[in-house]
Amino acid sequence: MIDCNRPPSGHSGLIVETSDGTAVPANLGLAPHEVEQRLAEIHRPYHDRIAALLRDRVATGRPHILLMMHSFTPRMNGLDRPWRFGVLHLNNSRYSDAVLARLRAALGDLVGDNEPYAMDGTDYSAPRHSTESGFDYLELEVRQDLITTADQQADMARWLAPILLQARADVSPPTQPAGP
Repeated sequence: MIDCNRPPSGHSGLIVETSDGTAVPANLGLAPHEVEQRLAEIHRPYHDRIAALLRDRVATGRPHILLMMHSFTPRMNGLDRPWRFGVLHLNNSRYSDAVLARLRAALGDLVGDNEPYAMDGTDYSAPRHSTESGFDYLELEVRQDLITTADQQADMARWLAPILLQARADVSPPTQPAGP
């Protein structure tokens, strides 16, 4: 329908007509009003909701790290993609660095540093909602064949959650004792 992680105008990946050599019939030859309808019904509400949640966290003084999770195919454009995870970042995220270090400690080269994608101006969500506002973030890619079933998804969540929490502790300032 529409890629919410692409800028809302002028990006060829916003609504793709072909993906990995396969035509996407519902996306072929859209009229401008059809693109606008998808922006109005999907793209803008998605980003408006994220912005509202972040504003609420800031207003209430709650800590925040923006975590964006995506999945990627094990093979694309005729190339195998061996990574289990990819950590995408702009070299300005202490949290991304900490997660990358912990994942690599566990899995070595099966974790991509800006692989299978690089955060290279194509991404829209992290720059819009975190880096421009000074929030730390993580854009994590998970290989799709590792999360195909509900059981795999639950197993992944159980395995990944402690790593994400440990990485958060790695970058959090130490808690100050209350009073003298």
